[in-house]
Amino acid sequence: MIPPKYAPLVFSFFMALLMSGLMSMVITIYNIGLVDGLAGTCLRAWVFAFVVAFPSIVVVTPLVRRLTGLVLARERLIQGQG
Repeated sequence: MIPPKYAPLVFSFFMALLMSGLMSMVITIYNIGLVDGLAGTCLRAWVFAFVVAFPSIVVVTPLVRRLTGLVLARERLIQGQG
């Protein structure tokens, strides 16, 4: 098993894997429709998308966490809870 200290990387890996796969399939079907060879085209798109998605998620996650914290803090202040 992988040590818990690598949890952020494992999370990013699976998030990139699933989201890039789903989005590759949706965008490929949207662009070319349900055609012969669709599976191969989707898989090629998925590989390319994953190579971009994984490092992007690793780099962007800290920013997204900070932005989420800011939005939640503002919401508390607006509601008079902060």
